[in-house]
Amino acid sequence: MCGIAGYVGAGGPGVLAAMLRALKHRGPDDDGLRVDPAAAVGLGMTRLAIIDPETGRQPMATADDTAWLVFNGEIYNFRALRATLEARGRRFATRSDTEVLLAAWEAWDAACVDRLRGMFAFALWDRRRRRLLLARDRLGKKPLYYWQRGAVLVFASELKALLVHPAVSRALDPAALHHYLAFGYTPGDRAIFAGIAKLPPGHTAVFAEGRLTLARYWAPPPGPAATAARVPDAEAPALVRAALGDAVRARLEADVPLGVFLSGGIDSSVVVAAAREVHGGPLATFTVGFGAAAPGYDELPAARLVARHFATDHHEERVEPAVAAALPAIVAAFDEPFADSSAVATWAVARATARHVRVALSGLGGDETFGGYPRYLGLRLSEAWRRLPRPLRWSAAAAARALRESEASPDWGGRLRRFVAHAERPLPDRYLAWTRLFAEDDLARLATPALRALLGGPVDGPQRAAFASAGHDDPVDGAMRVDLATYLPDDLLVMADRLGMAHALEVRAPFCDPLVVELSLRIAPATKLPGLALKGLLKRAYADVLPAPTLARRKQGFMIPLARWLRTDLAPLVADRLAPARVRARGLFDPAAVTELVRALHAGRAGHADRVWALLILELWLEQYLDQGAPWRLG
Repeated sequence: MCGIAGYVGAGGPGVLAAMLRALKHRGPDDDGLRVDPAAAVGLGMTRLAIIDPETGRQPMATADDTAWLVFNGEIYNFRALRATLEARGRRFATRSDTEVLLAAWEAWDAACVDRLRGMFAFALWDRRRRRLLLARDRLGKKPLYYWQRGAVLVFASELKALLVHPAVSRALDPAALHHYLAFGYTPGDRAIFAGIAKLPPGHTAVFAEGRLTLARYWAPPPGPAATAARVPDAEAPALVRAALGDAVRARLEADVPLGVFLSGGIDSSVVVAAAREVHGGPLATFTVGFGAAAPGYDELPAARLVARHFATDHHEERVEPAVAAALPAIVAAFDEPFADSSAVATWAVARATARHVRVALSGLGGDETFGGYPRYLGLRLSEAWRRLPRPLRWSAAAAARALRESEASPDWGGRLRRFVAHAERPLPDRYLAWTRLFAEDDLARLATPALRALLGGPVDGPQRAAFASAGHDDPVDGAMRVDLATYLPDDLLVMADRLGMAHALEVRAPFCDPLVVELSLRIAPATKLPGLALKGLLKRAYADVLPAPTLARRKQGFMIPLARWLRTDLAPLVADRLAPARVRARGLFDPAAVTELVRALHAGRAGHADRVWALLILELWLEQYLDQGAPWRLG
């Protein structure tokens, strides 16, 4: 695991060294750089040594020194690839996956990515052809940002390193801000700063002669139209268990201690169960919770049960409500505004885990692949809702709108209000509305005229395209594809990477193995989600090894008591950062509209906690990244 950075066309050793210093948290064990002044090219890395700590240094060059590689991530099938290459006559000097990747490129050029199973982002400078190859893994587990103007290209694992380069400015990208306000995170192909892009998941890019050419090498397969291509219901449990077992086995490859994030929910418990089946040695598990202060959100008892069942070396940490002191560090870890409040709990569990191990397996991706979100049930229920007599729907909707926000987890009142507000809309509008923070009419009231003039057209193009590829004659398949294409890579995997790397911790996600994803998409949603049973198939697959209470436990999510904290411990921070005078000086939002949101939060109106949190995080981000002396203003 590493941080990588580099440039073509403009830079120098001093600039590259400064970029690497900005990435040192990603790789505290080692660093290295190569610069070719004649070609105006530099590549560098900071290394967290996971595989072959002694000899896997980077940048790594070919034997004839005509190509250099910097690589962030892990290639899980590197041993099999190495055997294939050795059979072709290749000899290796190290035990590292980096050397195997370099040899794979020599053998198959850019098509080597088709043979890689892992999480990765890499850059390779080919001196003969004077071209730079960039690549990113299929699901987008490892990040890669770039900025290009004419013959100059700069790339890095994180924005903070790009911003060190003197050619890169900090102008705000209105389209990315629009996406943040809509969904709570920036889009998968562009950053919050104008001109900075993200290499999308499953893509390569070649930069040569001042031209950058992107190519997609992988996409989630379309839904099988033919019944014969679908996985039969009776065969699904065994196939799922075999695929997940293989994915977990691959991710246990490491030359350093590793563990598992354990919430006590189905996904993380399945990872522990699968690890136990293929790993007979000691296994460490890690959990964060809230204790008696927020029992509805506390995962400690459920995780403790699973840990005892599988005899793990279990570690617990409590999250305190005084999070204001940690917020600046959390905001800085993302480099972009990021409004998923579970980042607070993820920060805590990554910090606690990094005290003991260098690698942690996670249950991320289980909801998207095997049907874990209640909003999938919402799609099913909305079809029945639309068949109810109209007077009954009106009465139920009026009752739902009167419900107060609940501080319990889950907030069923808030979910019901959101459901009835959009249940009669057509698809995919119905599903997308359930996933938004601020709808367009909300933004019309919230944004100042100056900001409204800059906000562009629709921000949900990728979501709509993903929904359109649905199969199995079931809109739930489309909803899962939306989340696989956007929410998973752009929110959840970003959170795992940035907050793990902030503590020099590598996070691995077996449910995000492309083979597992491809298998899941061949299984009908009715099999994965039978009736109203979230993750019914996953529970069937592991029913003989998981504790009965774990199988019966309802979906909780990795959440914090956000509404309560915003009304109590974080109330002074909210009052200060979202004060009318400060909002007016910022120039983005109407002060009266923001004040009304804060008042609604304190009045217990459902859904406002997430919106207030998003505005608070945005203000904290603006202070860190755009304020320079005088308050920053739009334009």
